Amino acid sequence: MYQITLRAARTNRGLTLDEVARLVDRTPKTIAKYESDSTSIPRDLFLSLVKLYTVPEDMVFCGVESVFIGSSKGNAKRKRKAS
Repeated sequence: MYQITLRAARTNRGLTLDEVARLVDRTPKTIAKYESDSTSIPRDLFLSLVKLYTVPEDMVFCGVESVFIGSSKGNAKRKRKAS
């Protein structure tokens, strides 16, 4: 199964940081913080977000977003070379 970041899940649902923050009773700054690095996201917030975004828990990457994006680009390069 492939994974996506919290930011990707939010944008796929067409939601802004402000909208999500209001819906989960957090600040936009808090949501942005966990989109950048979800390593220590509280479980209750994580569950609220995946429910709001309607994605399975195991589909969401938990970690530092820049590491995920960097590894995704590397995978895309390897896939192109293999083609």
